[in-house]
Amino acid sequence: MSPVSAADVAALRARTGVSILACKQALEEANGDQEAAIDILRKKGIAGAVKKADREQHEGAIFVAEDGVKAALVLIRCETDFVARSDDFLNFGRGIVDHILADGKEAAVSTMEPKIADIVQKLAEHISISVEDIHEVSAKSVGTYVHSNRKIGVVVGLDKDGSADLAKDVAMHAAAMNPQYVKPEDVPAAAVEREHTIWDEQMKDDKKPAEIMEKIMQGKERKFREENSLISQSFVKDQNLTVKQYLGDANVTQYLRIAA
Repeated sequence: MSPVSAADVAALRARTGVSILACKQALEEANGDQEAAIDILRKKGIAGAVKKADREQHEGAIFVAEDGVKAALVLIRCETDFVARSDDFLNFGRGIVDHILADGKEAAVSTMEPKIADIVQKLAEHISISVEDIHEVSAKSVGTYVHSNRKIGVVVGLDKDGSADLAKDVAMHAAAMNPQYVKPEDVPAAAVEREHTIWDEQMKDDKKPAEIMEKIMQGKERKFREENSLISQSFVKDQNLTVKQYLGDANVTQYLRIAA
């Protein structure tokens, strides 16, 4: 019987939701082979939680915590909307994101697996958190927004102290308007070139002089860049202002928007 590491036990528990002791015993019996250990657990009648790990996750929820200068955002995936809206799942998510805000991503990840296994057992559904879905943001002022259905979450950081309310307003704007970039100059050349091929095709039969066509293309590119950039969009709360104008002397230094 080969010894197994705590990491191996935690990994099997995350996959199965079975107790730590049962996972350890199964791994020892299987000489550390995860798949063989799962077969052993199934033969012992501990099959329900094992099957959960194989089911697809089409639902989930976004959780955010912030303290004015830093924020944590995490997407937690599950199988059904029913579970995503349940009090147990929501309380679990709030606890996880509060832990990330207080102690940092690395510390939270190191203690997360047992908590996930427990909620899997409690809700009888496959629930997971990918490291790629955990985010931390810091700035002089941070504002956050999570849509009521928890399917969209935004964090905005500004370079001006005491501007958390401004940042929150811009986060709400971004949730609604879905800008892909912060500034027009941030739009990558490849994205612009892709649009140019479409504009060229649309206007291939136009007989305007070349210099006029060049100006038209420049205008289209400028509009495309502005429409896809946070600070150049018309602000949703006041269409007479761009987001940049609304912010005054504050500048966006951090921008994160994710959707479940």
